[in-house]
Amino acid sequence: MKKTAQKMVVANWKMHGNLKQNQTLLEAYIRTLDNLPHTQVVVCAPYPYLAQLQSLLADTDIAWGAQNIAKMERGAYTGEVSAEMLRDFGSTHVIIGHSERSTAYCESDENIAQKFMVAKKHGLTPILCVGETLIEREAGMQENVVAKQLDTIIRMYGAQVFADAVISYEPIWAIGTGLAATPAQATEMHKFIHDKIAVLDEAAAKRLKILYGGSVNPQNALQLMVVKNCDGGLIGRCSLNAQEFEQICMAAERVSQSDE
Repeated sequence: MKKTAQKMVVANWKMHGNLKQNQTLLEAYIRTLDNLPHTQVVVCAPYPYLAQLQSLLADTDIAWGAQNIAKMERGAYTGEVSAEMLRDFGSTHVIIGHSERSTAYCESDENIAQKFMVAKKHGLTPILCVGETLIEREAGMQENVVAKQLDTIIRMYGAQVFADAVISYEPIWAIGTGLAATPAQATEMHKFIHDKIAVLDEAAAKRLKILYGGSVNPQNALQLMVVKNCDGGLIGRCSLNAQEFEQICMAAERVSQSDE
């Protein structure tokens, strides 16, 4: 990561793309998003395309990674992909615990914590997704839900492991719905996450990035990026559109510049 980078914008392609589409999209990324002095851009793609990302992005400042990782390091685990395998293709980041995975595959908080730690052990930056459902939000349980997700990692490995990691607050009710959290809701939760880690390990909290994810688009990116304790965004649908993703990254860049 560039030492001058203040914001981080992560493209989560989910299960989209093919070799031809990816090349067109990545070439557009490179034309507009390489060498941003204040923003780190990261692309998280499906496993089969990591070699393509490595080939096209190796000489740029755009980093890349995966959308999941095995909690085991190696062995007879058919269909799993290890941290060492991700590193073989130059990956530097990995998304962990995204609700689209944890819900569909019934991942426990303990499994997610193990994945978080194996990523750290192998020099990958984990991007840990946390967030609540609409029912939990309406019941006022959002902080309890997020606290439980973080507490499992803290209990198993200690708060210090959040140093140089990334947490993405992604309210489940906002993902893919077009209904993003309000700046007030994002401010409240980002402060809660930051303060929870800071109480236990202030040094780790200073080195932790907290992103917002969930229906970020060019129209709301700027108002979300200026939220206190917001270090950027995890972008799904709009990352598949080069122009929209560029606008979101440029919003992050403007906020970073104004913070200097």
